[in-house]
Amino acid sequence: MRLRAVVVGLLLLIPCAASAQEWDEFTSLQDGFRMNFPGKPTVTEMKWTSQLNYVLPARVYSATKDRERYSVTVVDYSSIEQQGIERGKTCPPGNANCRANAPEALGAGYARHDERGAIVYATFKLLQRDAKLNYLAYDWQDLVEGHIVQLTNADQSRTFAWIGMHQQKLYIVEGTVPADRPEPGLFQQSMQWVDKDGNGIRYRSIY
Repeated sequence: MRLRAVVVGLLLLIPCAASAQEWDEFTSLQDGFRMNFPGKPTVTEMKWTSQLNYVLPARVYSATKDRERYSVTVVDYSSIEQQGIERGKTCPPGNANCRANAPEALGAGYARHDERGAIVYATFKLLQRDAKLNYLAYDWQDLVEGHIVQLTNADQSRTFAWIGMHQQKLYIVEGTVPADRPEPGLFQQSMQWVDKDGNGIRYRSIY
């Protein structure tokens, strides 16, 4: 009788183990992060238009699991200052928003100002969706600070998102699940930072 109970218990564990194996740790050396995805994510190149209309290169790492969707959008802001310098060269007279001789704190073409506001602007874009805001707060992932956003979408699915910046890159981490599934908070909480060789970066204070 005891042996039968053990066998039954092992059989019950098999679906759980199979489900857990669907999630794999993925590392992007190019964009400096490591996190758990349901299978290897698809990588899509795209363009991101910033608050002051600078066009920046970006990549979206995305994966699905049944009706669940997970993604990390990474926007590279490293070229924005040079773009600001170029914009300043052709700035119309009297247009302070793109002047080449802007104060250092703002940067040419207000590029530095734009970069500092990237987290707020990306959060704003999330809030423009057809969704109800349930929660918005300051939070950090692996000691890199940012915003956490929780939404209920029009179809009653739930989206948990985190937005932050690390080494001149903007990260938008999203997990969306149907209303009858557990909340997707563990996805964003699995995020870690890595250097160009894949070694973990662990900060001792808030970045």
